[in-house]
Amino acid sequence: MPTRTAASAAQGLRDLIDQYTTGESPKLPGIVYCAFGQDSLPIFQHASGKKGLSTTQPMTLDTTFWLLSFTKLVTFIACMQCVERDLLKLDDSDQLEELAPELRHVQVLQRTAEGDFRYVPKKSRITFRMLLNHTAGFGYAFEDDKLAEVARPVGLDDFSCDRFDVINRPLVNEPGQTFQYGTSMDWAGIIVERATGVSLETYFQENIFGPLNITSITFQPSEESKSRLAHMHQGDFDGGFYEIDHIYKKPLITDTQEGKDNLFCAGGHGCFGKPAEFSRIIALLLNDGQDARTKAQLLRPETVDEMFANQIPDKPRYFSKFIPVSKPTLARPTPLIPTPEDHTEGWGLSFSISHHPSSTGRPAGTASWEGLANLYWFADRKNKLGGIIATQIAPYGGKHEQCPMV
Repeated sequence: MPTRTAASAAQGLRDLIDQYTTGESPKLPGIVYCAFGQDSLPIFQHASGKKGLSTTQPMTLDTTFWLLSFTKLVTFIACMQCVERDLLKLDDSDQLEELAPELRHVQVLQRTAEGDFRYVPKKSRITFRMLLNHTAGFGYAFEDDKLAEVARPVGLDDFSCDRFDVINRPLVNEPGQTFQYGTSMDWAGIIVERATGVSLETYFQENIFGPLNITSITFQPSEESKSRLAHMHQGDFDGGFYEIDHIYKKPLITDTQEGKDNLFCAGGHGCFGKPAEFSRIIALLLNDGQDARTKAQLLRPETVDEMFANQIPDKPRYFSKFIPVSKPTLARPTPLIPTPEDHTEGWGLSFSISHHPSSTGRPAGTASWEGLANLYWFADRKNKLGGIIATQIAPYGGKHEQCPMV
């Protein structure tokens, strides 16, 4: 039984979280908060507020969220399983181009001195590792002015659920030269599909979710799952928010099996599910690739070690560097990490890696990442602790990044 001190601390944390979702002017409509150990069992869980501003339905641990870039971690696990099984090689451009001839011919989008655009042949070849560490040269239109402007007046939708928008997207940097967050993990998911001959949905269910007894996470939410969906919100510049139509509609309005089978399984952002259940995925990082409950070994320990190795030692990411933004409804200009210290972080295989201890107690070497609608996770491998915060508010980098991490 928990001690009085532990129970009191848990209640204090619940009260703190509830301050953000209650009152006449709540800072957040609703939030799910989880902390867990290497066995993925909860140390603390709390759902606070409502599913949406226009509903009286409470936020619960069973609420369905669009998980956005949490999906990248699952896609990466699939990628490294394929590497372990000799289906894919990290540094073999020949194999990559055989599976994806589009990557042999993709060109680099450049802006001329006159302000026009041109496409030039790339000088270097892309490797699978470059896709996984975001140095292949791809970007997101919501963060890259060139991509956003060249597609106007129609525009380029990063969340169209259409593989055409990934396969036909140009590079914005020369491969291997620059870290830039973008659609590389969507490409990585396509590579897994072509290497295995099955959809990414099928691969995830058979090789990751099934062995972990995960039932809620999917690219194709069921009617029951959609009935539990959290509403999407838009933040304003003053810290307020209002409800909007869902950003990622196609998987939510496709109701025939044939239509679902034809949906693009976007490995960079396409999964829906319960944030609390995602703790099973993060716990794999804390337990050397093994699920502590089912004993399923999804990744070798040495593979997890490689995931935590800094892949861009010559390209440190500075906390004070502002992330570029071209679509302010999706992301706002913000420092990489708004702290007084101008520290740096690295990039592992699928997530950022801290170089310095944080003010909240997380040690150097902690992995973390986020989703555009203000969802966050971390994996403290040293102390065997993980955490998740989940909301459904765009833009990323707005005034809604204020609820403290466990």
